[in-house]
Amino acid sequence: MNLLYCGDQNIQDGLLISILSLLKHVSEELHIYIMTMDLHTVKKDYHAISEQAIVFLNQVVQRQNSASFVKRFDCTSMFTNQLPRKNMETRFTPYAMLRLFADQLDLPERLLYLDSDVVCHRDPTEFYYQDLKNVELVGVLDYYGRWFFHHSLTHLDYINSGVLLLNMKKIHQTGLFERARKRCENHWMFMPDQSALNKLAEKKRIVPRKYNEQHKLHADTVFQHFTTSFKFFPLFKIQTIKPWEVNQVHQVLGIHAYDDILNEYQQLVPELTKSE
Repeated sequence: MNLLYCGDQNIQDGLLISILSLLKHVSEELHIYIMTMDLHTVKKDYHAISEQAIVFLNQVVQRQNSASFVKRFDCTSMFTNQLPRKNMETRFTPYAMLRLFADQLDLPERLLYLDSDVVCHRDPTEFYYQDLKNVELVGVLDYYGRWFFHHSLTHLDYINSGVLLLNMKKIHQTGLFERARKRCENHWMFMPDQSALNKLAEKKRIVPRKYNEQHKLHADTVFQHFTTSFKFFPLFKIQTIKPWEVNQVHQVLGIHAYDDILNEYQQLVPELTKSE
């Protein structure tokens, strides 16, 4: 199974949890590709995931299957050569747009992209091996954005980009990522990478929410995405709780389904942080 993650050092906790959850539910070997970069802006300095961290994660996956691996791509040059200038100061980090450069790398044709705050709850094999003929990408409707950002007049079509099954061969043919990068250069968007993909994808497939559950864990959930949510009772508030915030996952969300994974994460994370 081929997987893609993108980010800087700040995603390492989530990356470890996400990988551990895949190791629990996927029996085949995992080929994990990580796009990272150094980036220095007026407001903040971002640092790439280190080679030492990749070595550690590689050891973790190979404990289960010696054919599995974690591979790092330093994308600093390609990103800075085509900066998404209009979207460098959004509420999302520039790393959200890094996946749009995946077509410039030597990657497999079938690729499952996951945000680092996505946790695998059930075996994703059926989802991963679905027919991708004439499809650029497969995703789930965005829980909130589907009501406000859809492009069709007849149906909801705005997908969340946190879980995407990518047909890289088709993406190369249509130039989807190249066109999305150009749009991020020239047009400001509230959720730049996600909005660009939704607007420009010619062949996308929408699948049930269990493949990217953004609201509440269900028995049939395959991937749970710990996104920002809105609470309206008794008072309105915006709530963001990530998988590595273990106490809040337990006490606020009341989720214990990942306790074995989170326990292993807490045992391993000191070794991961040594690599920073």
